[in-house]
Amino acid sequence: MTPSFADVLAAATRIAPHIRRTPVLRHPALDAAVGAAVFIKPEPLQRTGSFKLRGATNALMRIDPALRPRGVVTHSSGNHGQATACAAAALGMPALIAMPADAPAVKVAATRRWGAEITFFDRHNTDRHALAVSLAEQRGATHVPPFDHADVIAGQGTLALELLEDAGQQLDALAVCTGGGGLLGGCALVMAELAPYAQVWAVEPEGWDDYGRSLRAGHRLENDGQGDGLCDALLSKGPGEMTFAVNAPRVAGGVSVTRAEVFAAMRFAFEHLKIVVEPGGAVALAAVLAGKVKGSAIGVVVSGGNADPAVFAQALAAA
Repeated sequence: MTPSFADVLAAATRIAPHIRRTPVLRHPALDAAVGAAVFIKPEPLQRTGSFKLRGATNALMRIDPALRPRGVVTHSSGNHGQATACAAAALGMPALIAMPADAPAVKVAATRRWGAEITFFDRHNTDRHALAVSLAEQRGATHVPPFDHADVIAGQGTLALELLEDAGQQLDALAVCTGGGGLLGGCALVMAELAPYAQVWAVEPEGWDDYGRSLRAGHRLENDGQGDGLCDALLSKGPGEMTFAVNAPRVAGGVSVTRAEVFAAMRFAFEHLKIVVEPGGAVALAAVLAGKVKGSAIGVVVSGGNADPAVFAQALAAA
């Protein structure tokens, strides 16, 4: 069953003691550059450096305590893996994370620090979902996928609840970094209920615009896997079945951003907002700075800050 707004409210209460309520950031230079009031939700300040802790915590807390000793298995390019490992550690659960062999070293190291076991796979030749399901079955563990899961989607929606509460102003647009669509779905549920006049936009890296194309087509389409791998956090094969069911009737559409626009957003966040943002976490800000998402009061999800140092240096040097 797809999640509801009531599920997001329940998740907010459930996970509150375990996550950080990130602030809303404003900056005159940002408002001037965009020509609007812009409200940033900076999830790099979350405990694991991304919004993923919200959904992972909610999903793991919903697992029957009798099943928790058997552990949890997931697949992740890094941020969901870290979040699952962190949530599992808090609940005393073993965690096994399947990660691409080319995942950023900073994300691999962070996942290990939370005590998780890691198994690597080839990003281009492996059905990661099937791999995670098989590993979970072998261990009798619970499989918690990174986005296509009702409790994960509901947990991610708590971000939008906080944003609307703290912005203190009616938003007429919300730009959301989008991979498989879990964060987008959670935000869309909240906005449809509390700010139905606002347009919610999926933002993706150029060459990985499956969500935008799928929304325009009215059915799920996949990426060809040949696009730039810069935004490693957003390289999903296609929209999730559950996330698309949530998002299709609620999301205004999708836009994509270039590598140069992503780097410009990373620099802007560092110089003006004083936060480190990874490429995938910067795409929504990139779209707003490039004028691809417009409004008079715009919410922007900056979804993660687990940047590879070498890539971050490239972004700063690209000016």
